[in-house]
Amino acid sequence: MFAAMVALAGCAVLPLLSVAPMLRLAPSALGREWTVVQQLEVQAGGQKRSLDIALEVDAQLVRMAFMQWGHTVARLDWDGRQLDQSLAPGWPDAVSAERVLSDLQLVWWPATAVRAALAPGWRLAESRQTRELSYAGRTIASMRMVAPGHIELIQHADGYAVQVHAGDDAPVFATP
Repeated sequence: MFAAMVALAGCAVLPLLSVAPMLRLAPSALGREWTVVQQLEVQAGGQKRSLDIALEVDAQLVRMAFMQWGHTVARLDWDGRQLDQSLAPGWPDAVSAERVLSDLQLVWWPATAVRAALAPGWRLAESRQTRELSYAGRTIASMRMVAPGHIELIQHADGYAVQVHAGDDAPVFATP
């Protein structure tokens, strides 16, 4: 989700291959229905850009609409088996719909669901206000709850950071 905004704004070029695993969690694994418009601020390549994402999740489907300057620039639908996307002309090849969905699930889906999907060697540590995804002792991605509904995601290996503002009813990290 977050890499998309960087490329949409025409700033940094992101790697075509990501180090972080691609999550494919079922929509129902979120454990609730949720509708929200998230404001994202992405920093990459020394630049900062903003984007809104309208997100709807129910037991059968994850739906996302990416909006910039009042225009929908991409739509993604994930039913737990197939990812359908509709991208505006000029959407960069370096930004995959799979990475967008995976980042979203890494931030908001329950840690137990994320852990169950990880391959051997991967570890997701979680505390009341943080999550850290690592492989072989190396931190790949970290998330920090700045305030309720405000998460900071840093994809260390991929070189970008995102401030996600999703409102007070956003899912929260587990209590230790």
